Formats: sequence, C-alpha cells, structure tokens
Amino acid sequence: MMTEQFVTANITPLDSLDTLSPYEVAKLQDRNQAGLYPLFRQCSLAVLNCGSELDSTKQVLEKHKDFDIRVSDKHRGVQLELINAPAKAFVDGEIIQGIREHLFSVVRDLLYVGDELDKCCDGLQEGEQITNMVFHILRHAKAIEPHVKPNLAVCWGGHSISREEYIYTKQVGYELGLRAMSVCTGCGPGAMKGPMKGATIAHAKQRISDARYVGISEPGIIAAESPNPIVNELIIMPDIEKRLEAFVRLGHGIIVFPGGAGTAEEILYILGILLHERNCTCPFPLIFTGPAGSEAYFETVDRFIRATLGDRAANLYEIVVGDPYEVALRMKAGLDRVTVYRKAIGESFHFNWQLYISSEFQQPFEPTHENMAELNLTRDQPDYLLAATLRKALSGIVAGNVKAPGIRAIEEFGPFELSGEADMMNELDVLLSSFVLQRRMKIDYEEYQPCYRLVQAEVA
Repeated sequence: MMTEQFVTANITPLDSLDTLSPYEVAKLQDRNQAGLYPLFRQCSLAVLNCGSELDSTKQVLEKHKDFDIRVSDKHRGVQLELINAPAKAFVDGEIIQGIREHLFSVVRDLLYVGDELDKCCDGLQEGEQITNMVFHILRHAKAIEPHVKPNLAVCWGGHSISREEYIYTKQVGYELGLRAMSVCTGCGPGAMKGPMKGATIAHAKQRISDARYVGISEPGIIAAESPNPIVNELIIMPDIEKRLEAFVRLGHGIIVFPGGAGTAEEILYILGILLHERNCTCPFPLIFTGPAGSEAYFETVDRFIRATLGDRAANLYEIVVGDPYEVALRMKAGLDRVTVYRKAIGESFHFNWQLYISSEFQQPFEPTHENMAELNLTRDQPDYLLAATLRKALSGIVAGNVKAPGIRAIEEFGPFELSGEADMMNELDVLLSSFVLQRRMKIDYEEYQPCYRLVQAEVA
C-alpha cells in the first residue's frame, strides 16, 4: 500500500481574483473562533482532496491535520501558499487547473459572503433578504446566465451508491446532454458525479463547448463530499438552507436518484415548497429515477411520503425506473412547460423569483440534541410545515453522520432523539432502516452506528 504524498507549493489564479485588500487577507488568516481561517482551511482542503473515499469531515480533517494554507497579496497579485497539500491535486509538480479554479472559488465565496452581503438587503423583509442574498452570491459567482432558455437540470442523489446505480446516473446524464441540458449537482461523488460524467460525453458528441457542470456545496458538507473533477462552476453557499434554495432558484427541474438521509432531506425540501398554495400553479418538473432493481427503494420513499404528507405530495413527482431515455424526454417536456410559464408571467429564465419559500425552509436549523428533540413530528400542522420539520430531522441525521460538529455532539451526548406520533415514527423507522440495510448512510457502511433514536411521544 502506497504512503500518501504531500506537496508544498505557491498558487496564483489564472484569470480572476487578481488582488485582495490587506483587510481581506487578514480575514482569511484570522484563526480566532469567529475568523474565516477555519472555514477557509476546511473548504480548501476539500477542494484539494478531490476523489477522497472518506465521507466524514472529522476523519478528513484528522487525516490532514498538518495541512495549512496561507494567503498574501504581493506585487504579483494574490498568492496561496499550500503546506502539506494532498499530492493528488498536482501533476508533474503543477496543480491541476480545475482544482486551482476551485481554490479561488473558495476565496471568492467566503470573502463575499462575509463582507458584502449585508449591504445588498437593506429595507427587505427577512425572507426577501435571504432570497436576495442567494441571488447575489450566485450572481457574484457568475452563475446567473440571462437570455438562455431553461436548460439546467438539478440532479440529487446519494454519494454512497452501488456501481449499477452509478452507471445509471451516467446514462441519464448522457441523455440529458444529448438534448443540450446542463447539469447541476451537490458537486460530490456518486450520484452527483455520474450525471455530469455522462453529460460530458453527450456534449462532446453534440459539439457543445459551453456546457455547465455546476456544483453547489456548503462549508459543513464539502470536506465529506469533495468536488468531483467535472465541476466547472463551484459555488459555496453559507449553509444548507441557502444551498437548497440555490438549487431550486437556479435550476429548472430536478431529477432524484437513490440516496440516503441527505437525499430524503432534499426531497422533503422541494415537496414542502411545492405543497404551499402560493406555488400551486408553478411548473417544476420532479422525477425520481433509478436502474432496474431500484423499485423497492422508490416504493419505500413513495410510501413514506404518502403516509406522512399525503397523496397531494405524491402527485408532485413522477417515478421512472430503468429508462434513462424516458427520464430525459420527460425532463425536456417539463423544461418546455417552464419556459412557456415564465414567458407568460414575465419571470426571468435565470432565477426563479416567483417561487415562494416560507421562512421554515430558509432559517438555518442547528441540529443540537435539544433542537432535534423539540421538533414537532405530528400531523397537527399544514402539510408543507410538516415537510419542513421532517426536513430538519433528516438534516440533523446527515450532520450526525458526516459533519464534524454533529459527529462530536453524538460522541459526547449520544444519539439524537426524535419524538413524534407513533405511526409517523414507525414510518420514519422503516425509511431510515431501509437506508441502513441498503448501505446508503455512509461509505464505510460496515462501521455505521445510527446517530439517532426514534421515540413514540406519549398521548396526552
């Protein structure tokens, strides 16, 4: 077994972010608890660690505890000094160009979020402020492309999937690419990489040279899901809620492949938004798909949705198994409906301002033991609010599985406790148990210990 190699090098940008102010340099190097350095180091390591088989932020940080990054703005412009960086980020002593771009995307997004956003939202209501913030981050990253008809398909799915499922995601991506669709994912491995990889071949065949492979991440997850090599636009949002909003504001339709708790969180997020009465006329194609043999997975997910949110939620998506061609045809038809709708109401093609997202989906949820225990997992609330609460429960489980603060909290205080109505807890148990049995919770599934405990609430 080869010993992993490390490299120390100085890196400069190719064509963007030529200068930084002394104030910005100081912010990136501020090692205090409230400073940007910890996030800067963690996100930079994730970018350099492309292709990692670890899906635990804590394990990645421990493995590379000697890694450091320093930034300066000298007479030649911005320069990053990498110390003990993973050697796989380099070839023949030179950093891989895509990884270089992603490193400076980290600098761009962390500085902009920390320094500029407060200035863009004066006078707006809280929900409008958050949406405006998402728009400004995307525009600053040059992800907003006006005058282009809706063609961006968001693909969600697990990082821990089987070989057959991964091949299928590539086949779907290939069919999307043949129809000139670009792809947006969470930027990591598995079902986030496969559609992009398939689309690259199709785009090459169609001689499409300006295709987009957009990866949207956030600091808490990026080390566990390092950007895959195909991503040519990396965007780091401040938190999971703004990451999810960026997907649905920027993308024009969503395809969901098999996955675990994180994929279930994403499903609940989009269903909760579409269930709101203010979005009842807004077309948003949503397709669940996987290879032949994945019928049981989608039956379990469909059963959970019907049992908790009801048939109205189930009517918002289509399930297609084993047919990449059909998936692409349905998504293309869905994007055509989106185009007609946005033309009719005068909505932009590049950012879905019309979609209403309630505050329950926008406010950051901190998955502490106390907050998880206080979640209202009952049917005594509107369906879209129940979807928001279930989304938070799944978000907490993701944090306990792969995010460093969540893992530390579980190690110190034990599993998160979720309490709710008996039948709802039973349905949640069936769903989560299926993820465990199908090895979808973590890559190192043989060592997986549930970070949650389900409790039936006492009836008053």
